[in-house]
Amino acid sequence: MHRLFAELEPSLIVTEQNLADRVRYILRSNIFDVAELARLRREAVPSSDENATAEDAAPQMVEQPANVDAAVNTPVVVDSNDDGTVAQELELEHMRSILEEAIVETRSTPLENRPQLPRIALSKRNRAVVRALNPMLVTYLEASRDLCETDSILFGAALAVCRIIGAKVSTAGRATGHSSAIPAWRRNVSQRLELSSAD
Repeated sequence: MHRLFAELEPSLIVTEQNLADRVRYILRSNIFDVAELARLRREAVPSSDENATAEDAAPQMVEQPANVDAAVNTPVVVDSNDDGTVAQELELEHMRSILEEAIVETRSTPLENRPQLPRIALSKRNRAVVRALNPMLVTYLEASRDLCETDSILFGAALAVCRIIGAKVSTAGRATGHSSAIPAWRRNVSQRLELSSAD
């Protein structure tokens, strides 16, 4: 990998260890999502119709992810086929459909009947789900006309995240056993006003 980097960027002087540390940092910090890493790997591997130096570089590029991933302990598909990309696209489409369904459901649900969302852990997987949904939200937020609609979109996105990661969401809504959805503080104030006006 170091030899290939030196050929591609002769003006930069980087040691092998420094380069390996940078690759490890990029992989661990999830700067790029899986689809972006796969695209970058495909671009880095030269095509088969180039000269013999490209043929020498290609096996090294195939070995490189395995060495880096062994240090990071994360499984990565090294195959340059589009199977991984297709699977990721299908997963993204599934996430998009869950997001759309959650937003439509949230828009049609009154505020007091929305489910109470649980707290979710800040794991790598959960952050990856949120990172994948963020670009999808842009179109909805740009089309938002008012604050209530923006609230519905954001709540729907949070609900979609919970559904995708498998977090349990209460379906009972926020109203807890009371016939009305009037907050307790408002009922208390009303009762005190009624008592004071009765005296």
